[in-house]
Amino acid sequence: MGKFTNNVKESFVELTKKTAWPSWDKLQSSAILVMVTTVLLAVVLWLIDLAFQSLMSLIYTL
Repeated sequence: MGKFTNNVKESFVELTKKTAWPSWDKLQSSAILVMVTTVLLAVVLWLIDLAFQSLMSLIYTL
């Protein structure tokens, strides 16, 4: 049980004193970047899907 307690204490010290947490502004800008990238990727995949759907419809109507 002593090893577990020591591990929890060391983890707490590392998270509170040794970890460099991003500032709130940096965190917000990173979150916005992730959201914009996700939307752009979704649009690109939707366009690819639409193109393949049109191509397959053309092939099936032959």
